[in-house]
Amino acid sequence: MTPELTALALAILLQAVQLILLAIPANMELGANYTAGPRDTPPDRPLSPRTARLQRALNNHFEALILFTAATALVTLSGQSSLFTAICAFAYLGARILYIPAYALGWSPGRSILWGVGFLATLLMTLAALL
Repeated sequence: MTPELTALALAILLQAVQLILLAIPANMELGANYTAGPRDTPPDRPLSPRTARLQRALNNHFEALILFTAATALVTLSGQSSLFTAICAFAYLGARILYIPAYALGWSPGRSILWGVGFLATLLMTLAALL
């Protein structure tokens, strides 16, 4: 397995951890009847600010993971894996790990900087596959 695929596998596991980090407080705050139900109507009360941030961080990682997966596929399938692309892949993963507490705790502008690091790492991997 290439280092980029290893980083991708770890990013997928990170996504699962993020889901658990959101699900536990969301179930406590909204109640199991709402979270297990059809959710046809909005909840009676909103999520707490921190839980809502965890939800936005999870959604943001779904979006980022799509591009990272594509970049990983490009690098791997084209045989362009290198030390540079491996560093980019693990920079993405590290940024996404740090992004969770940064978002949950409202770190500004740290959260945006970490998002930028992950996005830039993904773009650089893509460019490396083209060169």
